[in-house]
Amino acid sequence: MYDLLIKGGTVVDPTLQLNGAYDVAIADGKIAAVSADISPDEAGRVVEVRGKYVTPGLIDLHTHVYEGVNGNGVNADLGGVRAGVTTMVDAGSSGCDTYGGFPAHIIPNNATEIIPFIHICRTGLATTPDIFAPSSIDLERTVQVIEESNGVIRGVKARMVSPALEIMGMEMPRLAKRAAKEAGVRLMVHIGDTENRYPAEVIRELLPIMEPGDIVTHFFTANAGGVLDGDGNLVPEAREAHERGVWLDTAHGRANFSFNIGERVLDQGVEPHCISTDLTVPGRIRTVHSMTEMMTRFLAMGFTLERVVEMCTINPARAIGEEARLGSLETGKQADVSVLDIVDGSWMVYDVLGNGRPSERAVVPVLSVKRGEVYEAGWGPRPWGWTPDSA
Repeated sequence: MYDLLIKGGTVVDPTLQLNGAYDVAIADGKIAAVSADISPDEAGRVVEVRGKYVTPGLIDLHTHVYEGVNGNGVNADLGGVRAGVTTMVDAGSSGCDTYGGFPAHIIPNNATEIIPFIHICRTGLATTPDIFAPSSIDLERTVQVIEESNGVIRGVKARMVSPALEIMGMEMPRLAKRAAKEAGVRLMVHIGDTENRYPAEVIRELLPIMEPGDIVTHFFTANAGGVLDGDGNLVPEAREAHERGVWLDTAHGRANFSFNIGERVLDQGVEPHCISTDLTVPGRIRTVHSMTEMMTRFLAMGFTLERVVEMCTINPARAIGEEARLGSLETGKQADVSVLDIVDGSWMVYDVLGNGRPSERAVVPVLSVKRGEVYEAGWGPRPWGWTPDSA
């Protein structure tokens, strides 16, 4: 007897190479079966999703959910299970001096699974700017906090922005890499300086220090320090990083996603691995509201639905080292499922520069299943960044 049966949908799971009519059965918080026409009599609860798409639980690789501590922290469930997302990576909202609120207040009080990365800055993003002196970094304490988290903290975050680089130069990301390596976790680096105050060529110094499994985020940024040189050519270090196994993430955020940059990068033969939001409170209002908006942006750029799902499920699961548990509907994996609607129409989506792209399909969250529990999603078109073109 199954606990839950998700019946009648179109299952899209790139890992299992599925794109068709299948039912998904769940028992004891795990995927129990994916098969055509499972009898509803075999389940204690049946959720009918005919006409909808069923995918592995969406994973947002770059968010900020330190709600109530940092001013930009989004309520995790609002951007998570109530928006079709089952797992969120917090990308350095806390540092070694401020991390304690995550295990005490944030992680246990949300249904959405939260996987934190810790900022190399001691106070995380509690202050602006984050790093304002060399004393903003405490390498020894950062490593200690990661180790004492007993595997909860999965990475170190560094931001290639002013004034950190003006104060510390490349010593800042090198310290972050050292902390990650000593603690046995991954490094995530934000590229793109909205102040445009440091040399754009710094990307060529940064990328060689990144090892397989590390993550570059804001891969499509138009700001200084991105992966294109002054002539619009992909810097060779970016291609080399891709080839040696560095994960490339396209986090949108308030100021770091450009359709034009993305299209130039794609034209030069390098595809990102992951889609993410860089979700913040002001970002939800002004630029990006949810992962499904990001999925729609990539459909508008010509990516197939299967590829978009891959970039939101198994790839981010691999990027955080959780592919054995998350990212697929394979039998025995954690019962994390997203049910989505794809609405046909004439839609227009925008990047942070206000450049629009039309899309004939919009992705809308319907519900999430997290560890076998069902959560209904909420959604509505907004006047900026996500509108029918007739509006």
